This record gives sequence, structure tokens and C-alpha cells, in this order.
Amino acid sequence: MTGDGFTRRVIAFGTLGSFVLPMAAAAAQDAYPSRPVEVTVPFAAGGGTDLIARLLCDGLTRRLGNTFVAINRPGANTNIGTQAVVRSKPDGYSLLMASMGLAANPSLYRKLSYDPQRDLVPITLIANSSAVVVVHPSLPVHDVPELISYLKARPNQVNYAAYGIGSGPHLSAELFQAATGTSLVHVPYKGGGEAAVAVLTNQVQMFFSGPMPVLAMIRDRALRPIAVAADHRLSLLPDVPTFREFGIDYLSGTWFGLLAPAGTDPSILKRLHAAAIETLDEPIVRSRLAETGAEVIASTPDEFKRFLKDETDRLSVRIKAAGLRID
Repeated sequence: MTGDGFTRRVIAFGTLGSFVLPMAAAAAQDAYPSRPVEVTVPFAAGGGTDLIARLLCDGLTRRLGNTFVAINRPGANTNIGTQAVVRSKPDGYSLLMASMGLAANPSLYRKLSYDPQRDLVPITLIANSSAVVVVHPSLPVHDVPELISYLKARPNQVNYAAYGIGSGPHLSAELFQAATGTSLVHVPYKGGGEAAVAVLTNQVQMFFSGPMPVLAMIRDRALRPIAVAADHRLSLLPDVPTFREFGIDYLSGTWFGLLAPAGTDPSILKRLHAAAIETLDEPIVRSRLAETGAEVIASTPDEFKRFLKDETDRLSVRIKAAGLRID
């Protein structure tokens, strides 16, 4: 073969390859997901984040043709599960179901091995859930004034459940104490389910919870709701007043969002976002979320990105004011 002939064949092969490689990449993206996808829930099973994750996974499975499964990886105020996703390959097969801890941890921890706004990419802000303060029925209080009077007369004598420093219930409790001039004792558990059981069994006396983990217990009169930390009464608990109705400017709760590792292919993110929004638009899904006290948001990725930055800044101020810090 002559040199010129060889050169022409190399050029022709190279030109063909330049078409084949993008086509192969496009085919791989079109096939997504070609195997099961893990959605990490950085809490123990049974809490609000876990319930929403499993509901979303069901919708994504039906729409995208492969299994989406919620994997519980609790610990270190969501850091164990979050780090597992951050360190995973950004191929769309490892996703994160996050909540308030994602915005709180950068201010809480002196050394954090990841930056939520740098190492994760938002897909959608799913829902928001206002806090409801519940007590064990043995606590002799029935409304906000009685609760505040009781706590002020017994500083650091009443325990409340949360799932770690910086968790939604913990931050809600810190804000409550600041708003009411009371002092409580924090008892950490692994997740919302365990925390709810702890107050149900009177291991602790109070819980600043989203409605989801405690709703059935409230309806069964196993726990007593005092008030909700929202600007309006919840449709699920129409007889439970807000703190503002008693002149207490106390608003708190948590949110739920879906994210992927930074560097995930935009076409995969777009597909995930579309499927998530379609799932959240289903009347039955909205109804099931409403039944647990969560209000659907279904944001765009850019809206979630701005929200995460604003929420991180907001919580930073509150965490510093409360003197919270973890080495």
C-alpha cells in the first residue's frame, strides 16, 4: 500500500470515528436508565424524607422504564449519605433526596468534605412541610400559652426529639426557644420515624416534626398537637392553630429536593427533571403528599439552585446566632 493510500484510509477512519463516537454517546444517553438507579435518603426509614423519596421513586420507575430504589444511608446529620452521592460517578445512577440539612451543614461543620452548591446539581425542589409541635399526652399542656408557661417554669427539664444537630427538628427547636425564651434538652435519634416513636413512648416529651411522621399518632390521640409553625392552618389539621394566632412569630419546617452529582450529563438531568415533574403533577401523588402535610413545589433546576443558596445563607445567620458548631 502506498503512503498516500494509507493516509487516505486513516483519514477516512478518523472521520468515521468522529461520527461514531458522538452517536454511541447519544445512544447511551437515550438508553438511560439501562440499570436500576439508587436514590440515597440520608435518614433512617420511616421519616418524611424517606416517604417522599419512595413515592417519587415509584413515579420515576413507571416513567423511565427501569427501577428507582430508595436507599437509606443515615448518619452524621445527613453527611454520610450525601458524601456517598457526591463521591459517586456522575452518570445518573446515584441521586440524592435532600432536605434542610444540606443547607445547614456548611455552617454547622468546621470541616465539611463537600460543598453542596459546588458538588451537587439540583434537579427539582419537590415539596415543603411546615413543623407541628407535638407533646406526649402526659405533659399537662394543651395550647401555646400553657406550653410556654410550663417550659419557662422548668428550664432544661423537658426533652425533645430530633435526629442530630442541624436537622430540621433541631433547628425548629432552636428557633422556638429563641422566639419564646425557653430552654429545652435535645435528644438525638437516627431519623424521623425513631424520633416519633420516642415521643410516642414518652422517652422524650416533645417533637418539632413535619406532619408526616406524627399524623397518624395525632389522629389516634396518641400525641397531642399544640400548634403549627406556619402562616396558615394546615388542611390536614384544621383544628390545630398556628403560633401566630397566639402572637408568637414562629415559622419553621423543612423542604425536600432531588439532586445529582456535579458533572452529570445535562440530557440525563433534563430527563430526570421532566419525569419528576410529571410524577408530582399526578393528582394521586399530590393527594398523597397533601395527606402527609407536604405542599408540592415542583421547581425548575434554576429555581432550586437559587433557593438552596438563599436557604444556606438564611440558616447560616440563625446557626451562628445560636452558637451551633460541630468539629
